[in-house]
Amino acid sequence: MKVPPEYLSHASVELRRWRAADAELAGRLVRESLEHLRPWMPWATDSYGPADAADYVRRCEDSWADGSAFQYLVLAGGQPAGSAGLMARIGAGGLEIGYWVHPGFTGRGVATAAAAALTQAAFALPGIDHVEIHHDALNLASGRVPAKLGFSPAGTGPARFELAPGDSGTTRVWRTSR
Repeated sequence: MKVPPEYLSHASVELRRWRAADAELAGRLVRESLEHLRPWMPWATDSYGPADAADYVRRCEDSWADGSAFQYLVLAGGQPAGSAGLMARIGAGGLEIGYWVHPGFTGRGVATAAAAALTQAAFALPGIDHVEIHHDALNLASGRVPAKLGFSPAGTGPARFELAPGDSGTTRVWRTSR
């Protein structure tokens, strides 16, 4: 599979590939967002520290190199606003989008614009014919993103990963096709 561009944009949001040198920035964004992320992200704990951030950006580099995921820093108005990515974990012909936004940037369309940029980038890759967004059924804010982008509900299922404190254990799946 080819890789998506290292820089993407949509509306007032820009995305740039996470790099190993971004560990301090990644850690700061997560620490400032812990209360906001904790209900939905099992890794968002009070113990999240510099080593976790360094490990995250290192894994971003590794997964980009092996084509399993393409993770981006999200910038809104030039300011670091969150993280989003494309993951090759839903089978042949598909990529999954994931995202989170710093609480200072919620309600501004940042996640929607990031997901729009990622959807466009996914469909520019050879062999990609569908894109999905998965979120816990109780995470209503995450569900508004695919709905705004015209994704169709594609069903529900059991959670695929470790549950976070706010998770119901039921995942909603949204899909759009080329």
